[in-house]
Amino acid sequence: MIHGATTSSAALNKEDPLLMLETIVAGTKRTLDFAVRAGVQSYLLISSGAVYGTQPSEITHMPETYMGGPDVTNPDSAYGEGKRTAELLCAIYGTKHALQIKIARCFAFVGPHLPLDAHFAIGNFIRDRLRGGPIVVNGDGTPYRSYLYAADLVIWLWTILLRGEVGRAYNVGSDEDFHISDIARAVAQCGEEEQPVQIEGVKTSGPAQRYVPSTQRALKELSLKKSVPLSIGIKRTASWYAK
Repeated sequence: MIHGATTSSAALNKEDPLLMLETIVAGTKRTLDFAVRAGVQSYLLISSGAVYGTQPSEITHMPETYMGGPDVTNPDSAYGEGKRTAELLCAIYGTKHALQIKIARCFAFVGPHLPLDAHFAIGNFIRDRLRGGPIVVNGDGTPYRSYLYAADLVIWLWTILLRGEVGRAYNVGSDEDFHISDIARAVAQCGEEEQPVQIEGVKTSGPAQRYVPSTQRALKELSLKKSVPLSIGIKRTASWYAK
């Protein structure tokens, strides 16, 4: 059984954090209750890298062993804290009802059905390209992101469900990090004609913000690794939307 709980909606998280939190927590509890009644053996929770909170600048790739978390005094933490609570619920049900709980902490992805009008930078860049450019970077372009292609995501999720260690969390994503500005340029170059990239923000001082997982646990324990390069993932996604 695979449970996702809610869409990763920055708009909902901002406009109605209580609804976001209740959707994740109540939805997870209902699926766990159903799993117990139905005699489900293996249960995969699709969690999020948001459970770690803001990634410290000194940690280039976030490991599953990091014990930090979102700021619980900030309503914007509803999504991340909801996912943390969902993981705790799974741990409790796993112990109480002998459910084989596995957890996938998902980071960022690219592929068909990726929203092009939400808070996903790479989706916005692909939208700009399909509209004829320019490709607009709203910030200064320095934050780091990484993207796993949708086909790899599916393989990783099924592998964790079927072969993952019970009670264990696995980061799901790519550990190949890029500046946001580099990702915009990759999108700009993915077609026959390169499009201009427009950086809107002024470069700020201090370390660049990061949202990049360590995937060593998935590699060492389950032999999971990225098979589709980012450039190919971008081309496939743009081509799918163009059609």
